[in-house]
Amino acid sequence: MLALGIMSGTSIDGVDYALCRISPRRIQLADSWQVKFPPLLKRQIHLAARGEANSHEVGQLHHDLGRFLALHASRRARPELVGMHGQTIFHRSDKQAPATLQIGEPAYLAESLRVPVISNFRAADIAAGGEGAPLATLFHERVFGRARRHVCVQNIGGIGNVTSLNYRKEPRRILSFDTGPGNLLIDLAITGFTNGKMRFDRDGCYARRGAVHESLLNTWLRAPFFTQAPPKSTGREQFGESFLQKTKQHCHRLGLSKNDVLATLTAFTAQSIALNYRLHLGTPPDEVIVAGGGARNLLLRAWLAREFSAWDRGIKVKATIDFGWAEQSIEPSAFALLAYHRWHKLPGNVPGTTGARRPVLLGQITEC
Repeated sequence: MLALGIMSGTSIDGVDYALCRISPRRIQLADSWQVKFPPLLKRQIHLAARGEANSHEVGQLHHDLGRFLALHASRRARPELVGMHGQTIFHRSDKQAPATLQIGEPAYLAESLRVPVISNFRAADIAAGGEGAPLATLFHERVFGRARRHVCVQNIGGIGNVTSLNYRKEPRRILSFDTGPGNLLIDLAITGFTNGKMRFDRDGCYARRGAVHESLLNTWLRAPFFTQAPPKSTGREQFGESFLQKTKQHCHRLGLSKNDVLATLTAFTAQSIALNYRLHLGTPPDEVIVAGGGARNLLLRAWLAREFSAWDRGIKVKATIDFGWAEQSIEPSAFALLAYHRWHKLPGNVPGTTGARRPVLLGQITEC
C-alpha cells in the first residue's frame, strides 16, 4: 500500500509528511515534505498546549488544524491510506490516571483525499494499561534492527526518545522510552531571547559562543524522571514552558548570558540522553542513529558523540540520512506503518516498551 504518515510534534513548528510504500516485510520512503504552521495557528496551538485555551477555542482549533493538515496533504501521488498522529496538546503518564489528547479533525483528510484515515493512535494503548508512548518502536525495529548488533535510534524532536534494538544474542531485547528534553527548551529559549525573530539555534551557533554552567546543569540532571525506569514518557508539561520560566529566573540570578543559557540547555539535552543510556540500557550500543530536527544541530550531535565516547569509544553516531531516510521523515513514516497495521487488523504497540498489558490495535478509522 501507499500510505501517508502525518506528524506534528512537541516543538509545534510545523507538520511533517511522509509517503511510504509498505508491504508485509518492507517499507520504503517515496516522498517527504514539511509545512510550517502559519503564525496565528501556531500561537493558538501553543496556547492550547499550555492549558490557556478554553473548550470553545480548543474545539475550533481541532477543526482549523484538521483543515490545515488536509490542505497540505496532496503532493504528486494520492495515498491509499493515511496515518495522522495529530497535535498533542496534553499528555499525562501518571500511573493512576493517564491521559493524552491529540487534536486535528481527521474527517477533512478523509473528505479531501477520499481514502481511510487512521488517527487517535495513543488511546488504545493507554486503555490497555500503557503510557500511549512511544509508538515509533515498530518502525524502528522494521527499518534499523540488525542481527548481532545493538542499535539505538535516538529521535530528537521537541522531546527526545530512544529505541534500543539489542540483537546481539537471543532473545532479542527491545527497549523504547522518552529520554527527556530534545529541542524544545532550546527553541523556546532562543525564540524568547530574539522576540520571535529566530525559532531555533541553527547548528548551535549561539550555544557555541556561551559557556556551560556545570553546577546548574548537574542540578537539572538530578530530576527524578531520568532515574525513573522505563517504560516512561514525558512532554511539555515537564520539560516545557514552566521549566524554562524557572530556568530563566535562576540563570538571571547567576548572571548567565543568553548564550550561556543556550549552551547549558544544549548540554542538558546531550547529557540527559547519555545519562538515560547509562542508567537503563545495560550495555553500550554499537551504533546510535540520530533522527528528528536535533540531528541537524551539529553542535548538539558533536556533544552527544562526546558523551557516548566517554562511555565507550566504540559507539558510532550516525544520522538517518546515512540510511536513506530524511531526519524528519522518521516519525511520520512510523505513523504510516501504524496505519497500515491498523487497516490490516494487526497490533501496533510493543507492550514491553509502553507498559501495556497486551498488544492492541492502535487508532480509529475515519472513512468518507
